[in-house]
Amino acid sequence: MQPWMSTPVPQLPGHGPPLRLYDTAAHRIRPTAPGPTARMYVCGITPYDATHLGHAATYLAFDLVHRYWRDAGHDVHYVQNVTDVDDPLLERAQRDQDDWVVLGMRETALFREDMESLRVLPPQDFVGAVEAIDEIVEVVSKLLAYGAAYRVEDPEHPDIYFDHQAAAHFGSESGYDEATMLRCAAERGGDPRRPGKRHPLDALMWRTAREGEPAWDSELGPGRPGWHVECCAIGLHRLGTGFDVQGGGSDLIFPHHEFSAAHAEALTGEYPMAEHYVHTGMIGYRGEKMSKSTGNLVFISRLRADQVDPMALRLALLSGHYRADRSWSSEMLDEAVLRLDRWRRAVARPAGVPVAETVHRLRAHLAEDLDTPGALAVLDAWAAETLTRGGRDVTAPGHVQAAVDALLGIAL
Repeated sequence: MQPWMSTPVPQLPGHGPPLRLYDTAAHRIRPTAPGPTARMYVCGITPYDATHLGHAATYLAFDLVHRYWRDAGHDVHYVQNVTDVDDPLLERAQRDQDDWVVLGMRETALFREDMESLRVLPPQDFVGAVEAIDEIVEVVSKLLAYGAAYRVEDPEHPDIYFDHQAAAHFGSESGYDEATMLRCAAERGGDPRRPGKRHPLDALMWRTAREGEPAWDSELGPGRPGWHVECCAIGLHRLGTGFDVQGGGSDLIFPHHEFSAAHAEALTGEYPMAEHYVHTGMIGYRGEKMSKSTGNLVFISRLRADQVDPMALRLALLSGHYRADRSWSSEMLDEAVLRLDRWRRAVARPAGVPVAETVHRLRAHLAEDLDTPGALAVLDAWAAETLTRGGRDVTAPGHVQAAVDALLGIAL
């Protein structure tokens, strides 16, 4: 797949401290330590509906990681998938009497438009599951050969499952006990009660063909991939093991990221799949998590159609910490519009107060687990002082404008 168009990123003088991020597996904030090329995999959309604010908040958080590494002098190899064949997509297509391929292509195109409008830097590799079928089949075939995967004893549908006990470190990414794992699996696309499985936790890797469902011929027999093995295959083929960050929403901690990591460990014998597992909080609306099931989705495309400035929208989502569960409200957007106006008026001044300490503090806040509330407060202080005192540094407004663009992705 082609990703969306990128925007130029200004080069700033100097560098900030090394980026530190909360690692879900370690339960603490740890420094990232990428080599010359930082490697990051972020789980992408299942394109059965338009991009909502919860999606946007996640991709904005990892856009900050991307931008901070670039500011630190790293190249960034960023990979993102698109789950363009899966149950939610097929169910939506059937409900709406739509072609599932057309639905997926349409919503993926809309996602690209939303990301471009928000100035999210695109991934180097933007890969659909359908494009990666051969890679997925290779992974499943090897795990079958290693005894880490098996077919259920079902003459009609001998689906292939992963034996979670084949990965010595299974459970170390989430840290959940078995009861929590079983509950999450049932809630998040798993099938713990499927007859014939060795263990209720074992995860689907290859679903044999069913009437009316898409299927691909392969050495595994006609069928389609499970969800977790998709990201394992796409990530390993492009980044290898031990890449710097595996990212996504906190609802992916289990089963998705746990099983992707377990597949990789059983396949390669190497651990961990990623040095950091980084997860964003959930965005709520009207008292509940934003989700299809609750019907409380706020779509980026709809806000854009209502002439909401995408930079105000980006600023509103960055006003809360990326790991915090938080609620969306019209007041958040109103505050962001006012903040954006203050910043734009300040950088439009012919001169401002000196900026070196402001950029230093901006980097320092972002380096400490993407402390965007602190970063925005630093810029608020500079703007307020410039608007009230004026300042004499004729280079300051341009420097602040470039720093806000490079580090926060906001065009002033």
